[in-house]
Amino acid sequence: MDADRQLDQDGHVAGRKAAAPAVKSSAAPARRQRTPERDMRVAEQPAFVLHSYPYKETSLIVDVLSRDYGRVALVAKGAKRPHSKLRGVLQTFQPLSVGWSGKSEVRNLTSAEWLGGLLPLEKSALLCGFYLNELLVKLLARDDPHPTLFDHYVEALNRLAHEEAAPIVLRRFELALLRETGVAGDIAVDATSRQAVEPDRWYVVDPERGPRPALPSDTWPRVAGKTLQDMQRGDYADAATQSQSKFLMRFLLAHHLGGAPLNTRQILLDLMQL
Repeated sequence: MDADRQLDQDGHVAGRKAAAPAVKSSAAPARRQRTPERDMRVAEQPAFVLHSYPYKETSLIVDVLSRDYGRVALVAKGAKRPHSKLRGVLQTFQPLSVGWSGKSEVRNLTSAEWLGGLLPLEKSALLCGFYLNELLVKLLARDDPHPTLFDHYVEALNRLAHEEAAPIVLRRFELALLRETGVAGDIAVDATSRQAVEPDRWYVVDPERGPRPALPSDTWPRVAGKTLQDMQRGDYADAATQSQSKFLMRFLLAHHLGGAPLNTRQILLDLMQL
């Protein structure tokens, strides 16, 4: 089955009724939300739509990732009307320039313009893009700026659109996400000795502390020191690094998600064995 038939353009899994996300996702780790500024007015902010869902009869609530303000919830008034200009603009994976105003956590969208510059995602790459969006919605706190993570997201979309190896693109983004949200540090440093990991030694990665030498009793995924060094450098050319990093990142993400499932990951596992 084609991956682009599995999800609709709002990021819902086809054939299932997706629950509308609350203002704060219950699947995300407990993090303190920033209090929005009073009477905030923002214009011409680079952003991407992560997810949207109906609000009242003619409007949408749109979850966007912005470069300078992080993940923001916006009410797009009248966006569901047949002749609304917003209908063709508020699409996932499209570079936008948006503006908003308001002093509540859910603000009012005041402008949205398509910028272009990225190729569209198709087939399996489209599903990978929805996977990135689901990670951001569930792991990124609202109103928490991460401009570097925004750049990683743009790079990942661009690489997927140019049909680069999806497993490598996803591993790089997953690790960047954990680093930028402050739950992962330098994975090439032994947390117990504070020395660089040894390439020929086996390690486990404590989700809260970092790598340490593996013990016979450990049930966590074991990875070679070389794999950790490769991941730190973003080098996934080695087949062993690709395999070990896959299981390591699956373990770390499950921990930080509190065990909440990722809908798109299961489909990716079925289609691509990622």
